[in-house]
Amino acid sequence: MTQATQSSIAERGASMAPGVHARLSVMMFLQYAFQGIWVIPLNNYLTKTLGFSDADAGWVSSTGALGFIIAPFLVGMIADRFLAAQKVLGVANIGAGALLLVAALLHHPTPTLMFLVLLAQSLCYTPSWALTNTIALNQMSDPGKQFPGIRVMGTFGWIAVSAISLFAAPINKALGTTIPFEYGRVPMLIGAGIGLLAGLYSFFLPDTPPKSVGHRPTFADLVGVKALALFKEPSFLIFALASFLIFFPNMYYWGFCNMYLNEIGMEYAQFKQSIGQMAEVVFLYLMPLFFIRYGVKTMLAIGFLAWLTRFVCFAFGHQSNAMAPLLYVGIALHGICFDFFFVTGQLYTDKKAPKEVQASAQGLLSLITFGLGSFLGVNAAGQVIGKHVTQTDAAGKVLMHDWQTIWLYPAIMAAALFVVFLLGFHDKMKVTEGKAK
Repeated sequence: MTQATQSSIAERGASMAPGVHARLSVMMFLQYAFQGIWVIPLNNYLTKTLGFSDADAGWVSSTGALGFIIAPFLVGMIADRFLAAQKVLGVANIGAGALLLVAALLHHPTPTLMFLVLLAQSLCYTPSWALTNTIALNQMSDPGKQFPGIRVMGTFGWIAVSAISLFAAPINKALGTTIPFEYGRVPMLIGAGIGLLAGLYSFFLPDTPPKSVGHRPTFADLVGVKALALFKEPSFLIFALASFLIFFPNMYYWGFCNMYLNEIGMEYAQFKQSIGQMAEVVFLYLMPLFFIRYGVKTMLAIGFLAWLTRFVCFAFGHQSNAMAPLLYVGIALHGICFDFFFVTGQLYTDKKAPKEVQASAQGLLSLITFGLGSFLGVNAAGQVIGKHVTQTDAAGKVLMHDWQTIWLYPAIMAAALFVVFLLGFHDKMKVTEGKAK
């Protein structure tokens, strides 16, 4: 997909028409709103309502990571060689929305059944991020200037649907349910509706026909084998290992933070978590200033410190006393945690890789982080969290955990990775430079 997109961009000399810009912005808004409404409180629903163990919840929620490992390669090949990207996106979104509806309506499902349904849903949804990028980039004459303004609409979509939790009381009253909004199936039902809408909308997006007809990519191309040569450089190897291992502490936040905030009594926890996305928007716009001033090592180190600080804030922050501000600091640090580490890492990889393997290098990085790292990390976190249950109800459903102890696990992991990174990473590259020093 990337080579085809680059060719299309090169052919376009004019700026996007205002109507096209608006259509692409709505596309991004819907695509990330689709995911944002239900994935954050998912583990609450699995444990508090369905009665799954924390380990089972981690296993079920790892379906998203498996989707990132499997689906983009297969769907990307279809969009590259056979069907227009907007049509593939439409079919994928409709499938994902329908399967999410099935998951929401399952009556007393077993962990295995929920895993299989959500895995199928993930296989439909996860390719959409690459497809939306392809459709947008295909319309741009200057992606560096035009793409951020469109991509940020996805973050605004995530924030907007998180705000629905502010209206939990009237929603529950209208539905006649007493189950807390973030513990029930309503977020999944809303997500299914957004997914189906996004699917139908996709068929009205600008045409993005396949460009790689006649080119048969090999499996080695798809998984980024050609980019493996980058691992011969010690600093890049340390970077790649750190990027993989940071997902083990990260998934405590991404998989279970909403459960933590609800258990300690934070109101409107899902919306308040979107403070992290708000901070992400701010730092995305500030990143160029930091890139001019600091090198990659400093940027990545700041990212590590932000993760460490976040976990310490969660370990010692409490909703009911003067330490409550620490909770909001931990949430707001998402802007630095994500942008300084993951965005910097993606740009660093792009600079280190020769032009002919840049796409492969990015694919490989995504595979080992958002794929393998996320899958193993959320399952490991679920196992640890399940060992620190402090209260259950009569039916055996978990009500409370020893969260202070739990958050110290990722804090220690982040601290150890930070030290290893400082000692092992010696590349003085700046993102604004063409080559490493």
